[in-house]
Amino acid sequence: MAINIRELNKNGSPKNSGTKGIKWIVAGVIAVVLCASSFTIVPAGNTGVVLTLGKVSQNSMSEGFHLKIPFIQEVEDMSNKIQVYETPASAVSKDLQTVSSTIAVNYRLVSDKSADMYKNVGVDYQTVLITPVVQECMKSATAKYTAEELITKRAEVGDEVKTALSDKLNNYGIYIEKFNIVNFDFSTEYNNAIEAKQVAEQNLLKTQTEQEQAIVIAEADAKQKVIAANAEAEAILAEAQAQADANKLLEESLSDKVIAYEQIQKWNGVMPKVTSGDSSGLLIDIDLDEIGSSTASVSQSTTEASTSEAE
Repeated sequence: MAINIRELNKNGSPKNSGTKGIKWIVAGVIAVVLCASSFTIVPAGNTGVVLTLGKVSQNSMSEGFHLKIPFIQEVEDMSNKIQVYETPASAVSKDLQTVSSTIAVNYRLVSDKSADMYKNVGVDYQTVLITPVVQECMKSATAKYTAEELITKRAEVGDEVKTALSDKLNNYGIYIEKFNIVNFDFSTEYNNAIEAKQVAEQNLLKTQTEQEQAIVIAEADAKQKVIAANAEAEAILAEAQAQADANKLLEESLSDKVIAYEQIQKWNGVMPKVTSGDSSGLLIDIDLDEIGSSTASVSQSTTEASTSEAE
């Protein structure tokens, strides 16, 4: 038979060693829970909003290790990192064209405003604040530009929307880092109209280019003709000048004796039927004595030449 020996208390009752161990275990668990609840770690890029029995404290916690009152205080992490909000937006342009666009907003929550944001809006401030403000600013800016200007002045439209967003959201502690219009999309009818306009402009540009080329060619041809005409006129003038100079030289070289001599050489011995009415009966006035002496001299010279050859 087994003998059960148990330690007795002072009053004679047996001691319960198992109950004491359980108490120590419970105490240890409670101590661990208290220790775990007495501190918190705020992640990098976040601000810890302190809630004391559900009430938001104005003293926020920066990133890192912090102590808090167990079961009394809680800490909600609010991200201060840059976040991206991308959404489609629909608006109407100045010329009443329906514009569908995709926009992207880079924003961040200012750490000093984290407690107020949690208290007044909560953690879902993107849906509550950013979404409606972005849509409103986009519609307002789009209405100031025609559909064509929205394409050609996209950067200007984006800057205007960013400025409007900053004016409306900065007071809540939301800082707009960057605003981008990813794309614009218009109705099918407007796209067809734009395409037709571009084709017409290209055709017009082609026609203007061809006309300008034709004008350049015509001007070049006209200049060539002018140059050729000037050259021809100068050639004619030079020829006329040369002929005039030759005539002048010929005229200066002619004398009455030379002319008379040429007439005598070409005379066939027949007296002309029409005379000038003077005594000689010749067409020109000739000094017969002078011609006779000249002829005699020529005859004498010829005779002397013949005699010399005979000898």
